[in-house]
Parts: sequence; C-alpha cells; structure tokens
Amino acid sequence: MINIWAAEWRSNCLLDGETRYIIYDRGFLPVLFRTRRECREFIKERYGYIATRPDLQAEPYGWRVPRAIKVKIEVLEI
Repeated sequence: MINIWAAEWRSNCLLDGETRYIIYDRGFLPVLFRTRRECREFIKERYGYIATRPDLQAEPYGWRVPRAIKVKIEVLEI
C-alpha cells in the first residue's frame, strides 16, 4: 500500500448539489504528489485565484478551493 496525495475538487451549488472528485491531468490520469506540501503548492498555483473570487464561490458556480487529500493505492493481483 502506498500513501500519496491528490487534489480534490469541491463545489456546492443548488443545481448540482455537492461535487467532489480528484483532479485529473488532461482528463487521463489523476495528479498525484509524494508530499502534502507539493500538493498544496500545486493547488495554490493553479486554483488559488478561487479564494479571491466571490463571484465564483457564489451561485451558480459554488466553487471551493481544492483540498489536498491522502490517497491510498493498493495493488491487487487478480
């Protein structure tokens, strides 16, 4: 089992309700990091503008700044 970090997208609006998912790079693979610090720096660089944009945090968007979450990867032989 490997412990790594990923950025979790979060939004909450009346139309879609609460949405949470791991951020993917170009839609193919999740963006993963070895440390929480690396993940937080990525979030700040790429999505930090959301914290200063009340228009994106309000309806109809309901965006929140992504969070760094710990992800456990298990390799199972089938």
